[in-house]
Amino acid sequence: MRAAVLHEIGQDKLEVFEDVEATGFGPGKVRIRVRATGLCHSDLSAMSGVLPQPAPFVPGHEGAGEIVEVGEGVSHLKAGDRVVVCWLPACGACPACKRGQTELCLAGFMNAGTPNFRRPGGDVFGFAGTGTFAEEVVVDAGCAVPIPDDVPFDIAALIGCGVTTGLGAALNTADVEAGSSVAVIGCGGVGISAIQGARLKGAAEIVAVDPVASRRESALRFGATKAVSPDELADAKQNVTGGEGFDYVFEVVGKSATARTAYDNTRRGGTLVVVGAGAMDDFLQLNMFELFFDEKRILPSMYGGGDVLRSYERTIALWRAGRVDLAGLITHRVPLSEINEALDQMRTGTALRTCIEI
Repeated sequence: MRAAVLHEIGQDKLEVFEDVEATGFGPGKVRIRVRATGLCHSDLSAMSGVLPQPAPFVPGHEGAGEIVEVGEGVSHLKAGDRVVVCWLPACGACPACKRGQTELCLAGFMNAGTPNFRRPGGDVFGFAGTGTFAEEVVVDAGCAVPIPDDVPFDIAALIGCGVTTGLGAALNTADVEAGSSVAVIGCGGVGISAIQGARLKGAAEIVAVDPVASRRESALRFGATKAVSPDELADAKQNVTGGEGFDYVFEVVGKSATARTAYDNTRRGGTLVVVGAGAMDDFLQLNMFELFFDEKRILPSMYGGGDVLRSYERTIALWRAGRVDLAGLITHRVPLSEINEALDQMRTGTALRTCIEI
């Protein structure tokens, strides 16, 4: 079958092979025919080494498709079922799951260290234990979440990561208060989803911050009340909040520099929500006096900060009701054979989300 493979960490191009085999099928596993997958910035971060991932590997973790085969012991799924791929399934038994913090379950991360593809030259890993830039993938049954028949595969793929992460940051982690002021730094697919979440919660002012003009224009369509470049953020802070700072600032880039900017633009007693996935050697510096004196809440948001399955259901309900726009997030479509074009669209910021049709 076909799959896009990164040979070594640090390479910026993927190579599409036709001799890749999805491996590991057996008890408790399912085989999925991938129909659509989104390109998330985390895929680029894994390719560059910002996020740890053994190589060679098949990127992709934001996918949807159909069940081809179920292994022994899998009773809740059958061949033909439409599913979204969940890269962070909850085991239900660990301390985090028992506390109700299923987004902190580590069971899914354990899958990342086990190869689930093979080529004639040897084993190949799947990013985050999945690897949806492939025609088929074998994953634990818990990674395959059934979706209703009326949810298109491209929409379902977005729900698998970016939309759930962004919406959840506003709805779950921040629990944005109606009438509040919000700034979102980084307005790709996840940032736009955070903007939609803040709008749903009734934020009065939502300032989108991004260096790419087309993304700023898109942010206004999705609910931002103002869109500015990073250089214009100081003026926006003065005009919108009288210089006090925003009630909520979402950092959706994953860099210490933008996190520091987010902190500085959060009002005293306000909330900084860290959504971007950054590098382990990129440190955010804060002094102990400002932490004490400003009383700003710093809230990291992992995968939307809530129960993933409930978040999927909520997103589908909001999409059906027309309360969130998911189709509008897909600005580009490419076949798997043109995956490197999708990478360029992400790197240059010309795409909110590129759908790879497989």
